[in-house]
Amino acid sequence: MTQMFSPPPEELVKQWESEQEHLRQQVVEEDTEDWERSPGFSGLERVGGVDLSFIKGDEVNACAQLVVLSYPDLKILYVDSHMVTLTAPYVSGFLAFRETPFLLEALQRLKTSNPTLMPQVVFVDGNGLFHYREFGLACHLGVLSGLPCVGVAKNLLQVQGVLKDEEHQSQIAALQKGGDSFPLTVASGRVLGKALRSSDKSSKPVYVSVGHKISLDTAVRLTHSCCHYRVPEPVRQADIRSREYLRIHFPATDT
Repeated sequence: MTQMFSPPPEELVKQWESEQEHLRQQVVEEDTEDWERSPGFSGLERVGGVDLSFIKGDEVNACAQLVVLSYPDLKILYVDSHMVTLTAPYVSGFLAFRETPFLLEALQRLKTSNPTLMPQVVFVDGNGLFHYREFGLACHLGVLSGLPCVGVAKNLLQVQGVLKDEEHQSQIAALQKGGDSFPLTVASGRVLGKALRSSDKSSKPVYVSVGHKISLDTAVRLTHSCCHYRVPEPVRQADIRSREYLRIHFPATDT
């Protein structure tokens, strides 16, 4: 049976907005770790990736996924796949209230069971500062976990005057090779993210933004260094593992 949510009451959305505004003040948009300031990220040994995958037609039951990979060789060190029941509805711009609690729980399980494998940075399948209120999922998870976080979105969120128009498409076409990027400048003149051609093999960019405790330039450089393909390996592996988990445990359904 398909499980759906009814729209949330207006008061709940207002409460979420207020909470985002409060937490937004705690975001650190600069490099805080020694490895971030190193040209070759010397001292970085573990990178994390998180994702949620849903059973098709079911908005309630999902697989919350955490993976930790070695750096720089990007080999899997730790996998945690966990079925969760979501309690909050999906509302555009408020994804974090739906997903963050379960991602935090996954990080907490790792901290309790094997703290030496805790990631030094977490890649999030979604946006950070590049968000309607400059506080997306990667910021939310970063502030509440205290870990450096990077938001990497596969699709452009059309926000604050940044549009997927002809100009945007021509900027994408001008990205010649893996590592090339251009800034996502909103109406206020502030740069909230960058479009990155993450791989020579893929002409379609990813959209990188600061989550917490990292600068935008470092986030872009790190994202590029973690890409075998278009999507950075920590996020790609989290997506693969969570879908695999659903296929094994719920074989009758499509994911």
